[in-house]
Amino acid sequence: MFPEQRMRRLRRTPQLRAMVRESHLRPEQLIYPVFVVPGEGIDHPIKSMPGQSQLSIDKLVEKLSQAFDVGVVSTILFGIPSHKDPVGSEAYAETGIIQQAIRVLKERLPEMMVITDVCMCEYTDHGHCGAIVDGDVDNDRTLELLAQEALSHARAGADMVAPSDMMDGRVGVIRERLDDEGFGHIPIMAYAAKFASGYYGPFRDAAESPPQFGDRKSYQMDPANGREALREVELDIAEGADIVMVKPGLPYLDVLSRVKDRFEMPTAVYHVSGEYAMLKAAAQNGWVDYDKVLMETLTSFVRAGADLILTYAAIEAAKILRKE
Repeated sequence: MFPEQRMRRLRRTPQLRAMVRESHLRPEQLIYPVFVVPGEGIDHPIKSMPGQSQLSIDKLVEKLSQAFDVGVVSTILFGIPSHKDPVGSEAYAETGIIQQAIRVLKERLPEMMVITDVCMCEYTDHGHCGAIVDGDVDNDRTLELLAQEALSHARAGADMVAPSDMMDGRVGVIRERLDDEGFGHIPIMAYAAKFASGYYGPFRDAAESPPQFGDRKSYQMDPANGREALREVELDIAEGADIVMVKPGLPYLDVLSRVKDRFEMPTAVYHVSGEYAMLKAAAQNGWVDYDKVLMETLTSFVRAGADLILTYAAIEAAKILRKE
């Protein structure tokens, strides 16, 4: 005997499927990561990230104008300086590449939400995320550098700062510095559960930031630890984080779901470079339909609890959404 409830009834037509759809993806949930370099007229393709480039500020404005026109209203900036040194001084210099980019963007695209990555790895000559002492990143010495960097971004006009370094206590130190300097209105999006992942490979090409020795396992999380991720998130919230992030995305959907269920905070997820590159490579080989698997992937993040998604496919996804 057939059951009284037939689940297929509500799948019969596109209209019915849309009526009962549980998870909805919108362009304004997407944050577009971009890589900014000194110079002019530079649009240097990143081989390991098809469709993405290192951009000079003039080209950055053009790219983000395109993003804004299709509904992507937020970007996160990563800087590639002309000079690197042991303490990443270009990260917090008034004339640093990110500081310059922020000022231009707020003048040319004032309605674009400009978020800045706060970390040292792109700016240090050793490629690690802070000051090195005895062969490892010194946590507490690095906190002062990160606070200086976040403050310099706020002074330049950033709408939000996003510390990604995974130093203990950095959210609290940055919050205190911003508050003391009159930037209490600037929110912090904390990379709260950032794992020491193999999925970051293409990013390190794009940001020119591979470690020159060792790895980042002493400060980024062990991929095997889900409960520890909840402790990391809890600490960042206690220190003043306004948004918490899980990074990477697909391999950590379980963590994303648990974070959202436990804390009910605004929650972001980073669809990282390796995840993006794999989709591109599979599509280029004709193995998958890129648009379909992209939207399925992004929707999985929303279904798991993400409110915001950082993705290099933001413009492509927004265009697809406009057609639906």
